[in-house]
Order: sequence, then structure tokens, then C-alpha cells
Amino acid sequence: MTRVRDAMVSTPLALDAGASAREAGERLSDPEVRAVLVCSDGELVGVVTRKTLVQEIVATGRDPGATALGDIAEPPLFTLDASTNLDDAFRALEDQDLERVPVVEDGRLVGILSRTVLQRRLAEDEPPSQQQV
Repeated sequence: MTRVRDAMVSTPLALDAGASAREAGERLSDPEVRAVLVCSDGELVGVVTRKTLVQEIVATGRDPGATALGDIAEPPLFTLDASTNLDDAFRALEDQDLERVPVVEDGRLVGILSRTVLQRRLAEDEPPSQQQV
């Protein structure tokens, strides 16, 4: 049985909770980066997006260089355990309508799983169809 740990990217983009909002903003300036995962001692504590920066920094006039990510990170909406079966993970991502999801083991961030990679992996694991002649 194939598990999430077999299909996840094990080097997710993450910053320490003590990093500044400016550092997250620099990462989020890359159009391909949609969110920055925030960890404290390896444990996932939240997520920062462009929307978070606008609401928590720009709109309130806070100093991005002096504001720690731990102070503004939003709790993750959904996570997957690394031991979750891939079929169950796919259904969960579909049900939640998520493109990417953090993967945890005992609360510690160990990877990230994207729906695209998951679909590709599931297709590889399917047995060839039996066509009748």
C-alpha cells in the first residue's frame, strides 16, 4: 500500500516562527510560491499567504521587518499524516478542494503533497486495463 510519505516533496518551503514578515514577503514575491509554512522547532504552527501579509501588515501599518511570522501565521486549514493511504489522501484533497497540503508526523512538518503529483503517482500505481479483444 502506497502512503503519502512515498509521494510527498520532503523539502517544503518553510520559515521559522521567529523569521520576519519581510522574509515571507520576499519568498511570496515569487509567483510560484502561494504560501509559506511556519514552523517552531520543526512543528508546523501556521501558514502565511499574500492575503495574510496584506491583512496583518499592510492594512494595520505594522513593520514587516519587526513582525515575527509566529505572530501573524494562520493555523493550517488541513494537514495530512505521512502514513495516510494515497487513495484516502486524494479523496481528502478533492473533498477539501486543495491543491497542496502540508504533511506532518507527530505534529512535525515532514513534507508537502500536491494534488498534481498525487494524481500522477496514483496513475502510475494503477494496473494496466484489461481490454477484451
